[in-house]
Amino acid sequence: MRQRFPAALLAALTAALLGLLPTPGATAAPADPAPVAAPAPRAAEARGDQPYASYWHPDTLLNWDPATDPDARFNRSRVPLRPRVSDPALKANPHARPGEGKVASLVSFAPTSNNPSQGSANPHYYAFRHWQYVDTLVFWGGSASEGLILAPNATVIDAAHRNGVKVYGTVFFPPTAYGGQIQWVRDFTQKNGSRYPVADKLVQVAQHYGFDGWFVNQETAGGDAALATALREQMRYARSLGPVEFMWYDAMTESGSVSWQDALTSANDSFLQEGDRRTSDAMFLDFGWSASGLDSSRTLARGLGRDEHELFAGIDTEANGYQTSVPWSAVFPAGREHVTSLGIYRPEWTYTSSANRADAEAREARFWDGANGDPSDTTTSSAWKGLAHHIPESSPVTAKPFVTSFGAGQGDFYHARGVRVSSAGWNNLSLQDVPPTYRWLVTTTSPGGTKLSPSIDHTDAYEGGSSLRLTGQLDGVNTVRLYQTRLPVAADTRLSVVLKTPAAGPTRLKAALSFTDAPTTFTTLDLGATTTAGWERRTLDLSAYSGRTIAQIGLEAAGSVPAYDVRIGQLAVHDGAVDTASAPTGVTVLGASDVSAGRKSLRLAWTPSATGSVRHYEVYRRDADGGRTFLGATPNDAYFVSRLDRAGTESTTTLEVEAVSAEYGRSPAATTTVTWADTTATNLALNRPATASGQCNAAETPAKAVNGTVTGGTTDKWCTTTTAKWLEVDLGSARALNRFVVRHAAAGGEDAAWNTRDFTVKVRASTADPWTTAVTVTGNTAAVTTHPVSATGRYVRLEITRPAQTSDPAARIYEFEAWGP
Repeated sequence: MRQRFPAALLAALTAALLGLLPTPGATAAPADPAPVAAPAPRAAEARGDQPYASYWHPDTLLNWDPATDPDARFNRSRVPLRPRVSDPALKANPHARPGEGKVASLVSFAPTSNNPSQGSANPHYYAFRHWQYVDTLVFWGGSASEGLILAPNATVIDAAHRNGVKVYGTVFFPPTAYGGQIQWVRDFTQKNGSRYPVADKLVQVAQHYGFDGWFVNQETAGGDAALATALREQMRYARSLGPVEFMWYDAMTESGSVSWQDALTSANDSFLQEGDRRTSDAMFLDFGWSASGLDSSRTLARGLGRDEHELFAGIDTEANGYQTSVPWSAVFPAGREHVTSLGIYRPEWTYTSSANRADAEAREARFWDGANGDPSDTTTSSAWKGLAHHIPESSPVTAKPFVTSFGAGQGDFYHARGVRVSSAGWNNLSLQDVPPTYRWLVTTTSPGGTKLSPSIDHTDAYEGGSSLRLTGQLDGVNTVRLYQTRLPVAADTRLSVVLKTPAAGPTRLKAALSFTDAPTTFTTLDLGATTTAGWERRTLDLSAYSGRTIAQIGLEAAGSVPAYDVRIGQLAVHDGAVDTASAPTGVTVLGASDVSAGRKSLRLAWTPSATGSVRHYEVYRRDADGGRTFLGATPNDAYFVSRLDRAGTESTTTLEVEAVSAEYGRSPAATTTVTWADTTATNLALNRPATASGQCNAAETPAKAVNGTVTGGTTDKWCTTTTAKWLEVDLGSARALNRFVVRHAAAGGEDAAWNTRDFTVKVRASTADPWTTAVTVTGNTAAVTTHPVSATGRYVRLEITRPAQTSDPAARIYEFEAWGP
């Protein structure tokens, strides 16, 4: 996308954002604009390293097969796209216009490469929580050196689908100035008989991973009319295979040239509609649009038989967020029908520009809800009134059971039923609950009364890492509208609320429900008093309202309390008793990697529960004292455990996987064990004499690969660019060996693209003996690799045949370890 503002879509290609620059202090590797060869298939059970989101060039995508891609299983979303409702009578803002303009959000959650499939241990993350204003999320990324075709990771799909938001992957052909090659576009559109092989793969990826379509951004110069026609035919072909959608970006025209129109015109309209043939499902108009251009776009779209709201007028918020200058009246004129929809490029500015989590949440609220933290009151002197001013809220709360623990998808700890089961930080959008529809909508019946302040509290939780907190001066009746819903009430329907007060006593709190026959009138149910300062559950019988449909769920606080403080840990609407799912079965360790002598990373898999509706599976380790420590969770049937620490000298660790039902009932646990290496083994290569084929400089000697450390900076390694690349260590005498460990570039903090890809380890007893190959590795991507062996030798030799993931010529080894008794 072309540069129009200080930082435009092309900035997504910059090295700092997409991870193309080396880590500070690292030796830069040569750029590699050419496609990377497809990795050789590897046995999944040989790997316990981090799985990442998928990305390809056109030719490598053709080689992709989920059956041989060991990461594919970890990238699958298991959350279907939920339907949404939006009752005009319940919109927060009087200016918002239902059923008209939509919002597409182009978000970069992480660099194209090395984006973890299932979250990570970092609690500081862009955990977006204003899904109610978004219709489509584009998982933005791609670069010439990494990959042009980027599939969204499972966590983003799960969170978006739980909120009724569609997710698109990205196909990005960059300008030639940023490494674009027109041959890539031709490769992309190649045809085999009546088929487009790359389109077949695009559909396969979307359906296998569980997302909804693709955003196509073709900005590489050098095309012609025939290539433009091929792109249109290819999209129509892919759509016919369905269900898969396409959004086209306004860059390439029908002539094949790259010429941004900033509108729907006769030069690009066939990329949306060509006669009676639908080419794409939507078009993203470049940033330079004007009122007259959008007006003419609407007229042309209608003439083509298309809804003008399938056109998304793009705005670039990457640099300035809600300080971005936007001609709002051209797209959303006050008091008149929306001219088109809105496409927002890089709203994660709210996170990337923030100083901390609280600052990020405040910026996100200002961006979406408006300056007053109240979507019903967007009064401000700023031109940016917040998206709530223009777009009414949508809600996915359309079926029972509905359960929310107000989980943000990130946390500094993890709780299960109010008990802390982990004190480690984390992010995982797969675990995010449906956020409140209204952030925040509080009314008071007391003239001049003070409104309570709702917030997402990251210091306590009933489930996960956060809860809802109501604080402030209570001096009357406060109604907090939380969720718009469409939940039918049956004879056995129940409303459950888990709450906590600082001390035992009256909560002064009631649950508040409205029904579709009177959606703005609340009926309240008293939650009574607490008997402890801990979490307590209130279960309310709703049978008196059987046959009616819940339109809103909220809370009402009434009384006089100078410093009111109540936490809500869970809110649920379900029928009958809490359901449970059956236990998963067949828990298997697909692979384990030794991070250190006392720490592993693991890939786990299991057979899903045979009965019951599962929200997610939780993974624990059994502790020596009989307790459990939470390791992570996923809706999937496979999970990557980034850190399993050995407790003392234990020889095995028991892992447990339990199913958490849609109503938060818990199944019995299924178990497996992990075996630790013999504690009597030592690294026999430590500080032994080492020689090599060469070295990159005077500091990066063979001795650095056997000095026992990877933390000494980017020179704490052996490096070579010689044609033949080998490192040899003399153990002093012939020794029995049970494993080799190799610590590659990323183990020392360098770019994972420089991790050794193909190598062998050989042994021999004396210099007169031939070398015997003990280990052969192809297609490695991990920072640390562990290779169990049963061998004997005095001399051990690491031979590297492909030193990096790219064409970079340097081998970088931080440690080469040979372990034995």
